[in-house]
Amino acid sequence: MTLATLSPSLRSRLKDYAQLLRINRPIGSLLLLWPTWWALWLAADASYPAIGNIIVFTLGVFFMRAAGCAINDFADRKVDRHVKRTKDRPLTSGRIQPKEAIALFLGLVLASFLLVVLFTNTLTFYLSFGGLVLAFIYPFMKRYTHLPQLFLGAAFSWAIPMAWAAEAGELSRLTWLLFTANVLWTVAYDTLYAMVDRDDDLKIGIKSTAILFGDADRVIIGCLQGMVVVTLIMVGTQAELGFFWYLGIASMAALFGWQQYLARNRSREGCFEAFLNNNWAGFVVFAGLALDKVF
Repeated sequence: MTLATLSPSLRSRLKDYAQLLRINRPIGSLLLLWPTWWALWLAADASYPAIGNIIVFTLGVFFMRAAGCAINDFADRKVDRHVKRTKDRPLTSGRIQPKEAIALFLGLVLASFLLVVLFTNTLTFYLSFGGLVLAFIYPFMKRYTHLPQLFLGAAFSWAIPMAWAAEAGELSRLTWLLFTANVLWTVAYDTLYAMVDRDDDLKIGIKSTAILFGDADRVIIGCLQGMVVVTLIMVGTQAELGFFWYLGIASMAALFGWQQYLARNRSREGCFEAFLNNNWAGFVVFAGLALDKVF
């Protein structure tokens, strides 16, 4: 059976589920995947981490990102109708019911939890509860604080100590230095993302760093990006990494400069393109790390 042989109504339902889980938009999964792989490769004693850990955490990234999208759309189902970018989402339009989103969230979380229980160690198991809490509370933070991006940063970065624990069996100061770098990076790129919706968010009372920073948004994003670069240089120094790592960091810095140019007019399109560019920023750091491990 292929997708073409399914009934139109079933095809429509599958399309709605794919939209809810952002299967059609993998950027969020990639932004979560790169730092997870940074942690796995840095924690590994060999040139690359255990194949089992690569598989477990790659699947876990996609499962948990999809789960996060489901609970995010559940939390925002009423306010999304007032935002240009999100008004046609399946939950907002009623094509998917709230109970279905909750069921998908719980199913994906359970699948991720089973991966941890069956294929990793006790420390990783305990850390997984922190990741679950962060994934659940983040979507609701924009109602209470102008720093929801900080909670997203913690949620997106929690895979770092988990992956590190699975690969090395322990955590170190280097783990938390990498965690800090990724939190700063996430706040920077998600502020660019929030700038796309800033006008709509102001009308409906949703809070974000884009609103908090105001006209200083690009300056503060630039400062955050600079802190990311400095922190990753510290990671390289402490881990005694070589040329390719620093080449990756230099490439990330160049991409940050390009993002500032894209967002120079604060247009929706420019800010969104700058946000998407962060996939390449994460990739070049990973590529530098992988090459450094080999050579």
